[in-house]
Amino acid sequence: MTEVKWVEVSNRDDVPDETVIEITVEGRDIALYGVDGKVYATDNLCTHGNARLCDGFLDGHEIECPLHQGMFDVRNGQPTCAPVILPLQTYPVKIDSGRVWVGLGQ
Repeated sequence: MTEVKWVEVSNRDDVPDETVIEITVEGRDIALYGVDGKVYATDNLCTHGNARLCDGFLDGHEIECPLHQGMFDVRNGQPTCAPVILPLQTYPVKIDSGRVWVGLGQ
């Protein structure tokens, strides 16, 4: 089993509900999503067209790719609308003392 390395990435206030922001963590381009009081994290590039998801439209738990309008569930990375068929890499998130931490595998 891979051990999770927790990395502090932002203030919780930087990711309000209905918002997606881009961060770079140890060379990885990651999108953070604020949804229903929680924060989720996925790779920031669409698996279909290499578009930045932080430039897409967040609707509830789904992020729409700005290039071809494919959609993913930000909670688990699964595609929810064509043309995307490959899931996104997701990352565990925890909130501690108003800070957002993302878990990376080592």
